[in-house]
Amino acid sequence: MKLESPLDRRQALIAGAALGGLTFAAAALPAFAQRKQGPAEVSVEELMKRDGFPDLALGPDTAKVTIVEYASLTCGHCKHFHDTAFPEIKKKYIDTGKIRFIFREFPLDARAFAGSMLARCTGTSEKSMALIDVLFDKQEQWAHVEQGTKAALFDIAKQVGFTQDSFDKCLTDQKLLDQLTAVHTRAIEAFGVNATPTFFINGKRLQGAPVIEEFDKVLEPLLAQG
Repeated sequence: MKLESPLDRRQALIAGAALGGLTFAAAALPAFAQRKQGPAEVSVEELMKRDGFPDLALGPDTAKVTIVEYASLTCGHCKHFHDTAFPEIKKKYIDTGKIRFIFREFPLDARAFAGSMLARCTGTSEKSMALIDVLFDKQEQWAHVEQGTKAALFDIAKQVGFTQDSFDKCLTDQKLLDQLTAVHTRAIEAFGVNATPTFFINGKRLQGAPVIEEFDKVLEPLLAQG
């Protein structure tokens, strides 16, 4: 799976941001020509490795159960999960300190990369996750429009403190783009992620956009263990 060269990506990134087309990341996505079913279970140790790029996480790092979600901000199934099941998971399990929830970016297109970059530029996991919630909530306003995506994203971003300068600087951050691309590539190569959302609960794969009851069936027995 070949990635575009860093120089070419940087040029495309700057051009996309300047023109408002947000096409900078499209060519950076690995091809899915030969999709394979991912493993049913992966090494928790490997899953938790971060290589210097921090996770967006909610809940205590000492929790006995960790959910890792790979998602794209332009994915309709991901939006459905975050609109429906996630608030219940947060209320029942995250806010009570029972589990740790990790959101990992798996952008499916240039717009998803842009949204993920803006979320990362907020500075903390809590602020990033708050912006991610807003981007999912307003997905139709920026992710699925024929034009004006950049302006729509800025209208959302400025509500959480972005200025035009900080907005443009974020979307032209080559290091951040490379880090997000690396997360995306590793998800494919190491864990067989090939669709969004994909969940790993203590390393065991749960794919799709399940309802809260399906999470309960997996989480409750794990939490009941001594």
